[in-house]
Amino acid sequence: MTAIKHALQRDIFTPNDERLLSIVNVCKAGKKKKNCFLCATVTTERPVQVNVVKVKKSDKGDFYKRQIAWALRDLAVVDAKDAIKENPEFDLHFEKIYKWVASSTAEKNTFISCIWKLNQRYLRKKIDFVNVSSQLLEELPKVTEESVPSGENQSVTGGDEEAVDEYQELNAREEQDIEIMMEGCEYAISNAEAFAEKLSRELQVLDGANIQSIMASEKQVNILMKLLDEALKEVDQIELKLSSYEEMLQSVKEQMDQISESNHLIHLSNTNNVKLLSEIEFLVNHMDLAKGHIKALQEGDLASSRGIEACTNAADALLQCMNVALRPGHEMLHAVKQQQQRFGDLREQFARRLASHLNNVFVQQGHDQSSTLAQHSIELTLPNHHPFHRDLLRYAKLMEWLKNTDYGKYEGLTKNYMDYLSRLYEREIKDFFEVAKIKMTGTTKESKKFATLPRKESAVKQETESLHGSSGKLTGSTSSLNKLSVQSSGSRRSQSSSLLDMGNMSASDLDVADRTKFDKIFEQVLSELEPLCLAEQDFISKFFKLQQHQNIPGTMTETEDVDGGMLSRQHNSGVLQSISSEKDMIRQMMIKIFRCIEPELNNLIALGDKIDSFNSLYMLVKMSHHVWTAQNVDPASFLSTTLGNVLVTVKRNFDKCISNQIRQMEEVKISKKSKVGILPFVAEFEEFAGLAESIFKNAERRGDLDKAYIKLIRGVFVNVEKVANESQKTPRDVVMMENFHHIFATLSRLKISCLEAEKKEAKQKYTDHLQSYVIYSLGQPLEKLNHFFEGVEARVAQGIREEEVSYQLAFNKQELRKVIKEYPGKEVKKGLDNLYKKVDKHLCEEENLLQVVWHSMQDEFIRQYKHFEGLIARCYPGSGVTMEFTIQDILDYCSSIAQSH
Repeated sequence: MTAIKHALQRDIFTPNDERLLSIVNVCKAGKKKKNCFLCATVTTERPVQVNVVKVKKSDKGDFYKRQIAWALRDLAVVDAKDAIKENPEFDLHFEKIYKWVASSTAEKNTFISCIWKLNQRYLRKKIDFVNVSSQLLEELPKVTEESVPSGENQSVTGGDEEAVDEYQELNAREEQDIEIMMEGCEYAISNAEAFAEKLSRELQVLDGANIQSIMASEKQVNILMKLLDEALKEVDQIELKLSSYEEMLQSVKEQMDQISESNHLIHLSNTNNVKLLSEIEFLVNHMDLAKGHIKALQEGDLASSRGIEACTNAADALLQCMNVALRPGHEMLHAVKQQQQRFGDLREQFARRLASHLNNVFVQQGHDQSSTLAQHSIELTLPNHHPFHRDLLRYAKLMEWLKNTDYGKYEGLTKNYMDYLSRLYEREIKDFFEVAKIKMTGTTKESKKFATLPRKESAVKQETESLHGSSGKLTGSTSSLNKLSVQSSGSRRSQSSSLLDMGNMSASDLDVADRTKFDKIFEQVLSELEPLCLAEQDFISKFFKLQQHQNIPGTMTETEDVDGGMLSRQHNSGVLQSISSEKDMIRQMMIKIFRCIEPELNNLIALGDKIDSFNSLYMLVKMSHHVWTAQNVDPASFLSTTLGNVLVTVKRNFDKCISNQIRQMEEVKISKKSKVGILPFVAEFEEFAGLAESIFKNAERRGDLDKAYIKLIRGVFVNVEKVANESQKTPRDVVMMENFHHIFATLSRLKISCLEAEKKEAKQKYTDHLQSYVIYSLGQPLEKLNHFFEGVEARVAQGIREEEVSYQLAFNKQELRKVIKEYPGKEVKKGLDNLYKKVDKHLCEEENLLQVVWHSMQDEFIRQYKHFEGLIARCYPGSGVTMEFTIQDILDYCSSIAQSH
């Protein structure tokens, strides 16, 4: 218990300037035993405060904490339960009764005795000690009266109430005497009993001497006793005076206690007043709105820059007053409630006034902007909304205030802005696209209404007016192929001239200038739309205070187009939900405001596709570039998404153009009366490839063109072979040779990297069919000689030796000479001349292959001549049989024939 007492004094009471006098280990009666300590303490400062403190061990560690304290002056009754029997239970009556059970009766009695002493010492008030042994209460007075002289009584009772038997340290003189005594008895350390016995004897001798001395001086003793009696009388008188003084001081003490209590209450009142003043100053400083701000909110001019600034500052001040963090209990004050109601009314009034003014500004903008439409409708430009945006951005901070204070009105303003601006932009964009269509078709509004248009113009304008996004049947590069027949180059030229007069419908009629004009118009349309959308999106973000950008990498997703190709779109996964929702809100607003852009773009694309299907190449390149640019700025923006959707439409039109060309290749019909020559779709492929290479130079979507090349070239190869098989007037080898030569020349000139394999294949086919045609044609001039030597080779193949062939009846020397005589030089030249004429009829002028074929025939003829000479030398050795013309004669004949024609 002593260790606990010291620990409690050190950890709990010393920091609070208190001294622990008594302690008892107790638990509450009738409950689970949760031990704690009741401590009797006094303060070290005057006036002295006496307390009973309950100390409990902490649940979270091995230390004690002060739980509750009672002032001893509040104690009314101490009930020990039983004054005779030992009972550890006792009650303390403060404002209510606390029932305790001590760990032992001795501790309980010690604690009660200490309470009684403290009451007698410091309070002298009426505390009832019930069921407490009178011996226990009188123990202290007896000790002080009997055992202590009256002169020392006050010092004991006025001391620190420390125990009498506490350890007292030796002073220096006592320590020195003991050392001298121990030095006189060397055996004191080794034989303590002998040393103690010696000391006892010396003490007895000393006592005897003292008694004898006293008895010898009886007179002095009597005098001393007399003096003592007088001293006792004086002490009694002093005690009486002290008692009277103490009674007088007791009333003074009570008054001082009352004064001390009054001072404490005054100090507490001052503290409360300071705190109350601080709270009032807090409310006044944070919930007081200046009169100037109130006037600005109620009557401020929202049309001028100065008025807008004043209203903005007032709105911010109002928001700060409304959002002040009130301390507990403030909201229950009537003045605070009243001020909050006033702030709410001001906010509602200003929000209503601001929303009304901005709605009027939106409406006025629609009227003002409509007056400029006539000017912009003449030129291919869109009206500039920058002045309107600049004026509205002055209200951006007020819109942010409205968003934070009255989201309903903020949403209403957002909806009204979208409604007004969507109608305005719809008028502007439709007029803009109408001008673009007129410039593309080369007509005017007046001529469309009152003039009789040419056949093609009328058809195009009619399609423009009834256009709903469909591309329709091609009227451009390959739409007339199903009506054309394979004919001679001269007849083709005449038919082309007639087609020019009949309506200008073939692709060759739209020259480079027309296509360049379309390309510039389409580029200008996209160039006008792009800054318009970006400026509006940036304005919406700033004016409506919506988060537009975030520095979070996006994830790439793939969207499949119509033919299985992949169009990459980039979508942002965003990380914060609030940022993502605000970006979605911007996108939805842009979709509502510019809802007409995508259909108008689709209509314009369909019109361009109807004018010339090759326009889809220009549109694919331009649209791809703008989509790439928009995705680099913001992949999830409205502009990027819209242009991406339109790009899908352009890609479909491009694929449809390729498919139509392939289909028209398959549907082509050839004339049975004229030679074939270069097939129309071969020439069309050359035109397409040349145009595409010029358009797709440095383009982002080169892969789409390469896929189209592969499809087209395979279709050309298949259909050239198909037409060659169906040709009756022109030999199959000639059709294959001329067209594949033309294809090879085209691919060699354009140097298309993805068609290298097809270029090699075209060259091989050209070479093979040239050789086949030459061999087939050369079989006719020396037909009987050919048949004769074929028979010779057949006999050799059957196993007859070459030198024995001449003994065969059908192949003897006489038969050989007979056949050779049928082909003198004159007949050979005549046959070659006829062959030249026939080849000339087979071949077309466009490809200019006559001399190439004729030279190949000359070489093949000489090869056959050498072959015949070799067979004669091997099979008819020594016969002296030779051909009637020489190789030089052949060269002369061929040269002469070529020059004569």
